[in-house]
Amino acid sequence: MSVLPHAFRPVPRTGVIYVTTEATKLGFTTKDTDWCNLGQGQPETGEIPGAPKRVTEVSIALDDQDYAPIAGLPELRDAIADLYNRLYRKGMKSQYSAENVCVSGGGRAALTRAAASLGHINLGHFIPDYTAYEELLDIFKAFTPIPILLEPERGYSFTADDLRREIMGRGLSAVLLSNPCNPTGKLVEGEDLARWVSIARELDCTLLLDEFYSHYIYRGRPGALPVESAARYVEDVDKDPVLIVDGFTKNWRYPGWRVTWSIGPKSVVESLASAGSFLDGGGSKPLQRAAVPLLEESHVVKETMAIQSLFREKRDKMLSRLERIGVRFDRVPDGTFYGWGNVAALPDGMNDGMTFFRKALEQKVITVPGEFFDVNPGKRRHGRASRFRQYVRFSFGPAWESLDKALGRIDDMVKKG
Repeated sequence: MSVLPHAFRPVPRTGVIYVTTEATKLGFTTKDTDWCNLGQGQPETGEIPGAPKRVTEVSIALDDQDYAPIAGLPELRDAIADLYNRLYRKGMKSQYSAENVCVSGGGRAALTRAAASLGHINLGHFIPDYTAYEELLDIFKAFTPIPILLEPERGYSFTADDLRREIMGRGLSAVLLSNPCNPTGKLVEGEDLARWVSIARELDCTLLLDEFYSHYIYRGRPGALPVESAARYVEDVDKDPVLIVDGFTKNWRYPGWRVTWSIGPKSVVESLASAGSFLDGGGSKPLQRAAVPLLEESHVVKETMAIQSLFREKRDKMLSRLERIGVRFDRVPDGTFYGWGNVAALPDGMNDGMTFFRKALEQKVITVPGEFFDVNPGKRRHGRASRFRQYVRFSFGPAWESLDKALGRIDDMVKKG
């Protein structure tokens, strides 16, 4: 085991990186089709029925050898603002412009810019939520992370009245959350989300909304585009304290492009760009240029409807088979491509998240133990037992062939005990 020089600290891996690292020790590679990765945090990236053709080539112009602007190419920022206005703000007086958009090289870069821009405040975050939030909330010392526990018995619901109580009772100046939630799939939408935005406006509490799964929504009106965003409920784009983070990673199924954005008040975007100037220096110029035509509304509608059809079917099949095996779900996910399963009823040796993960690895199936989503910045909450020790996150991001193979192996594993 290598020893760190005195100047460095051990840096933990996020849940997905941890499980793939452990699988790699047993021979896992992304090219080995015998392995089934139900731990992956990306959707299948190939051709799917009804979706636009995938981009397979990107041209590089002579000036693409230069740095891109820290806040992103102007034409890309303009295309993002235009898309949000068309999807969520038709007929509204206040409209997003390029100055409301800050482009970055990946979702973590966008979130890191936001975290680096926060002041000495109390920042609320939910448990369970995205694993990468843990280090993000610990590394920047200006703000104090305040945990907000969501209860399985309530299906992880959290009402606007709950939000008001937490903001006022804990003195929160900002709240960070993924919506739909990774890992539970819980969605705050419609009138509920409108009330969240209204309360944020009234109490001057910034909503930092990770909307990377906002096109993976399995509720809503028949025939309506299955998307949701807090952008729909903002009154004044330059005054309402709402910052939205999204990108090509999930909703366009191009995770390798690392093209993401934050959209919010111009004053906040200026701060994000300043933070980006010393944190990451900006994203890829040729990929930003190639991203512009993919933001055309017709392309987005076609891609989103294809995602909705395929991933709803995969969700239903995966949950049905896991429930027959004995995995229990506190709620059917409203969105994302994850099932948040309780394995407590399974036989000994696989009835908590970590032992299930280890046992499944022997079958060349990767999952993510639930304890990684028990976000605990700085390990300030003592005690070894996690509230989600008996949970596992199952991804239906992979293609159905891999899902089917994995579920068959898990079935056999449980039957054999």
